[in-house]
Amino acid sequence: MFIEESGVIEFSMVVGSEDAGVRIDAYLTKHKDIPSRSFAQNLIENDRVRVDGEEVGKDYRLRATQTVDVEIPPPTPSEVIPEAIPLSIKFEDGDLIILSKSAGMVVHPAHGHAGGTLVNALLAHATGLSGIGGVVRPGIVHRLDKETSGLMIVAKNDISHQALSNELKRRKIKRTYLTLVHGVFKETEGTVDAPIGRSPKFRQKMSVAGVASRDAVSHYRVLESFGNDYSLVEVELETGRTHQIRVHMKHINHPVVGDPLYGSGRAKRDLGLMRQFLHAYKLELAHPRTEEPLYFEDAIPPELQLILDNLRRAYFNFKQTTC
Repeated sequence: MFIEESGVIEFSMVVGSEDAGVRIDAYLTKHKDIPSRSFAQNLIENDRVRVDGEEVGKDYRLRATQTVDVEIPPPTPSEVIPEAIPLSIKFEDGDLIILSKSAGMVVHPAHGHAGGTLVNALLAHATGLSGIGGVVRPGIVHRLDKETSGLMIVAKNDISHQALSNELKRRKIKRTYLTLVHGVFKETEGTVDAPIGRSPKFRQKMSVAGVASRDAVSHYRVLESFGNDYSLVEVELETGRTHQIRVHMKHINHPVVGDPLYGSGRAKRDLGLMRQFLHAYKLELAHPRTEEPLYFEDAIPPELQLILDNLRRAYFNFKQTTC
């Protein structure tokens, strides 16, 4: 998937044998950015969809190996309105905001999420946010998944945004996460160096060596293990690909607990989680104007802390009964 600064989303889908004969409008709804069949039909009617480079009708039936190219226009600017949503701000000056995003909050407006987003809250909180990210993403330097909580950077002007974006590209901003994963590790630390792209089979997913893969590097360190079942892991991102930690942990057979896309289907039943156990808890960067070193740490949210407390209690009791 490619997202232009203007907010246009572009992606391609290769039709598999299992989708041969499927109508184009039904097929398009497999993608995470297409919420409904009527939305897909609207894209087709407005010449936003091509099959092997040609326009088609909404009732067109696909053949295996065909390439479907899609362009989704951004939400109209009128959809992005300030909303008085509380923000957990850790630091703010004239150049940037460091905040803690709660799980369940979408970062910016998109189809199906016109309001209630972090951007809606930011527009109510501050004026003059950087416009480099486009109308629907003012000030957004990097993103977190909807169900991932933790620290984020917001630029309050274009100069800061450009400087922070350059530091991200140069891998100078250190972002560290806490995650609970399935299983135990043979080694207490390591690196996953595996490129990530769009999954050719499941368009809502990313995968190692997927379509248009880009380099992706994650460094992990095991902090705590719970029997043979779970491990608490610290992961530092060297790159920042979509779903990177979730994909990399799945790749090494330690999926994130509670992850609906890449994790185990048992996770929520086992631990009562209503979200994936992934929290951006440390952030280190240089101030975009003064170059002063900045360090932030965000406490783990109560719902995740409760899971850890329960695991520690259960594991301690298990050890006591087996000694």
